[in-house]
Amino acid sequence: MKDTNASLTTDVVLFAQDDTGEWCVLLIERGHAPFAGRWALPGGYVDPHETAATAAARELREETGVLLPEWELDQVGVYDEPARDPRGRVVSVAYCAVLDHLPAAVGGDDARQARWWPVAEVLVADFGPLAFDHDQILTDALDLALTRGIGLAH
Repeated sequence: MKDTNASLTTDVVLFAQDDTGEWCVLLIERGHAPFAGRWALPGGYVDPHETAATAAARELREETGVLLPEWELDQVGVYDEPARDPRGRVVSVAYCAVLDHLPAAVGGDDARQARWWPVAEVLVADFGPLAFDHDQILTDALDLALTRGIGLAH
């Protein structure tokens, strides 16, 4: 019999403008393997008693200190490529939100640090790839924001 068990995770793409009007995205530096030391979107495993949106809001709070109610998160998509996570079969539900201010962010839980990065800087090749498939999730979130008329440039 084939093992078909999969874990469920969530990822959050949070956008806000800085003082100069430049669009930024909130990233964390991973503190543990896999991808220790690499930048990633905040996120993590969904607990048995949670919905994916509840877990997204919790992981955002634990890893960055940013409080955002789950109802302010828009679903970007479901990411289920079999090899997206080297730890095994992991399916992620990604969410995004656009804030009207740039809240302070502090790394916590398994994040070494949390930091707002200019979107344009993250998208250039010399920034390096984000952990997992987070480059694709970021691109999809940008496309979603653009289709909703939010002026994020990429």
